[in-house]
Amino acid sequence: MLLGTNGSGKSTLLRILADLLPRTGGTVEMNGQVGFVFQNPDHQLVMPTVGADVAFGLVEERLTVPQVRQRVTEALTLVNLQAFQQRPIYALSGGQKQRVAIAGAIARHCDILLLDEPTALLDPESQTDLVQQVSELVRQRQMTALWVTHRLDELDYCDGAFLLEGGRVVDSGDPERLKQRLMLPG
Repeated sequence: MLLGTNGSGKSTLLRILADLLPRTGGTVEMNGQVGFVFQNPDHQLVMPTVGADVAFGLVEERLTVPQVRQRVTEALTLVNLQAFQQRPIYALSGGQKQRVAIAGAIARHCDILLLDEPTALLDPESQTDLVQQVSELVRQRQMTALWVTHRLDELDYCDGAFLLEGGRVVDSGDPERLKQRLMLPG
């Protein structure tokens, strides 16, 4: 998890890691395919149906039609939306849209999943459900995930955290220790 107040640089760092923003200095080395999930899924869902949207990101891989279908089915199964393949995007809840965005990233067989406050627009029950699903997915697929959040309860689902202030990492390590630090007044 990546923590910090508004303006601390969390989303900027994530976008630099995903190569969506240029660096002004330093180097970034990512080992593996990177998938990115925006805070608002409406900013990345572009096709009319769930299956078509998940398949959209596979175009550049030049896969055969059966390979694309297999990847779409696999990804939607991992996010518990396999029955929604023909469903129109507009008919989905916010949590379902966010899971479609995640499915699109994992269909590309990404090794690293970057998530920019994916629970920000969800109700509390959907927030918990999404965090649990991504946590399980990361374990199943042996992926690395970096998740930006403001919600301290989400730290219960990660194995490490970074705290940013002014664009710099000021603390890192055990999520429970960082949670306690952030809950202290002043």
